[in-house]
Amino acid sequence: MYKILKQEGRAKRAEFTTVHGVIQTPVFMNVGTVAAIKGAVSTQDLEQIGTQVELSNTYHLHVRPGDEVIRQLGGLHKFMMWDKPILTDSGGFQVFSLASLRKIKEEGVYFQSHIDGRKIFMGPEESMRIQSNLGSTIAMAFDECPSSVAERSYVQASVDRTARWLERCKKELGRLNGLEDTINPHQLLFGINQGAVFDDIRIEHAKRISELDLDGYAVGGLAVGETHEQMYHVLEETVPYLPVEKPVYLMGVGTPANILEAVERGVDFFDCVYPTRNGRHGHLYTNHGKINLFNAQYELDERPIEEGCNCPVCKRGYSRAYIRHLLKAKEMLGMRFCVLHNLYFYNTMMTEIRDALDAGEFASYKKKKLEGL
Repeated sequence: MYKILKQEGRAKRAEFTTVHGVIQTPVFMNVGTVAAIKGAVSTQDLEQIGTQVELSNTYHLHVRPGDEVIRQLGGLHKFMMWDKPILTDSGGFQVFSLASLRKIKEEGVYFQSHIDGRKIFMGPEESMRIQSNLGSTIAMAFDECPSSVAERSYVQASVDRTARWLERCKKELGRLNGLEDTINPHQLLFGINQGAVFDDIRIEHAKRISELDLDGYAVGGLAVGETHEQMYHVLEETVPYLPVEKPVYLMGVGTPANILEAVERGVDFFDCVYPTRNGRHGHLYTNHGKINLFNAQYELDERPIEEGCNCPVCKRGYSRAYIRHLLKAKEMLGMRFCVLHNLYFYNTMMTEIRDALDAGEFASYKKKKLEGL
């Protein structure tokens, strides 16, 4: 299922075989929270810009349109017309970041919907059932994401509960995968390592969840307020205690520099809203740093976003001046162009990373890329 092809230090170049196709890693998953990439980007576009994995969110789809609705319509792949791998985030992070008036208990979390205020309960079993209804390729375990500045005693209790929840997730997903009418009986499960910035809690939790022999492992609860240095330190300390023969996913990260640093520390999977969110605000990634199209200097700039870029926008030759005009006029096309370029930039960078690892030249590639950025 997961096969390491090359290693350079801790950096891994691998293939992860799933029922919806083979994922070449390291990989950046393009975030389509509610089964759509923000910025009017279709799944046809995703194919064109080299997307391997699309990521959607359990909590958001449960609230609207409802996972039962998606199940009746044949599952998430059919619903959004995407036949490649999909990873669904368990909803844990959203419950803890969006929901008002929540109550955490051993059985799960009671909270109010951020859309209409209705009362909802979600625990490990509920999260697995929702994700089974969605039929995603990879389901994420339901966890609590404690704040990076939370008290040690709180973090320890939270992590212990997350470990117990993970055992329940594994048991329930096993049951659901065995049902006759399950949309995807080959649904995979990734467990999540938590522990804020406490090395010993992280390491102990990594050891504990590794014993469950899951399909993959994520490092969660980073990029939520701690410094980049703290994040890299946590990865250095924690990743060696996760099974090397399984994929490692760093949740919600990050900038191109974050990704390069994390690959070096043994991470395979990434996701982040940066490329889409920044794109919608006219902030564009290039190999020579970020540019902001709202700046007056681009008003008469006839060049594409980046010379030599093969994204559909640059290739066609749309000028910075034109795209800036679209953004200023609040035309959806401007946002769409910027999001397409940014996602292409991220997906292409991952291809470059894989090529560099294949050639045994990742260290020099990383140095050169960081200098350019």
